[in-house]
Amino acid sequence: MEAIIRQTYIDKIEKYLGKETIVVIVGQRRVGKSYMLRQLVELKSKDLANNIIYIDKEKRQFDAIQTYQDLNAYIEEHIDRTKHNYILIDEVQDIKEFERSIRSYRTEPHTDVIITGSNARMLSSDLSTLIGGRYKEIHILPLSYEEFLMFHALPDNDDSLSKYISFGGLPGLIVLGLDEEVARDYQMGIYNTVLLKDVVMRNQIRNVPFLEDLVRYLADNTGKLISANNISKFMKSQGLTITPTLIINYLSFLCASYIVQEVKRYEVHGKKLFESNGKFYFEDHGLRNAIAGGEREGDIEKVLETVVYQHLIRMGFTVRVGQLKAGEIDFVCSKSDGSRAYVQVAYLIADDSTYQREFGNLKAIKDNYPKYVISMSPLVNRSDDNGITHLHLRRFLTQGLQ
Repeated sequence: MEAIIRQTYIDKIEKYLGKETIVVIVGQRRVGKSYMLRQLVELKSKDLANNIIYIDKEKRQFDAIQTYQDLNAYIEEHIDRTKHNYILIDEVQDIKEFERSIRSYRTEPHTDVIITGSNARMLSSDLSTLIGGRYKEIHILPLSYEEFLMFHALPDNDDSLSKYISFGGLPGLIVLGLDEEVARDYQMGIYNTVLLKDVVMRNQIRNVPFLEDLVRYLADNTGKLISANNISKFMKSQGLTITPTLIINYLSFLCASYIVQEVKRYEVHGKKLFESNGKFYFEDHGLRNAIAGGEREGDIEKVLETVVYQHLIRMGFTVRVGQLKAGEIDFVCSKSDGSRAYVQVAYLIADDSTYQREFGNLKAIKDNYPKYVISMSPLVNRSDDNGITHLHLRRFLTQGLQ
């Protein structure tokens, strides 16, 4: 099978090479971080002036590298100071005190360090403590819709979009194919591995049954405002006593492992960021579908919100949930240059009440930033009299906000 290059990420990584900056590739397990490293190895190996040191901690041949001293010894054995050295380490968090080693090699002449990891909290805290701001974090997301089409050799049509909405964007499905039973087994296998290695073992969690219940709760309530107090009350109604503090801790562990991402609320008119009662979206909507256990009434809205949210992140937006006095805006999207957009997501705009709900909240925003409704209604991609653009989901996923 011919290798498929995710060029956008390669370009982002290349920008920081040769600048004494550690490149940290992060994201959920099996989202394509190892694939990205192998592509870099292949690209850099073409130049004979380069020396590649590649360590994959998920391969047993590297089991002996357990500590930073082991890592130093391995690198010293393989480094060639007559060439430009690329040190690439996959799942670096499995090496105790790894940051002590890479801090040293970051300042070596003619040396670049590129690492991957599956735990946001550990990577950011350890690296920022020891090396300050001399690293760049690049978040690898599951396949976009266009990448999904390319990986699976599919045309851009409604049937392919339906497959993407159902199966999500884990790259490993290119080998297994888009068979429902096989795909769900694969996705649940990944979920169980992430939960065990990156949540339970990493944080020494004892109440694993509750953790699993919490993930299912997030899958069932994707796109809804969630608070630890409400979850605690719900669990109490099910006969379980779980404190809000424990719930907050478990939610932070799930975010750190990239299973879910928290989106905080933002007061549109008051420009105030709320620290509680946000929404949680899964890193991969196909994984969410597998955990939820099949499609049910109302699920399509939850999945579409996740698809749109993740694509907005790919486009470089910081995304919040918009809070108005009279209602809610699904997404307030902003960039560092001051640009902003408001986005509502709906399955179908089938009647006047749905139209008023989705368009009405946007009309209540009195500034002049662009406003969009994204849906799967046919014959859309136009602006109404209020300047609100109605986009079909497929157009949004291939052309962005236009």
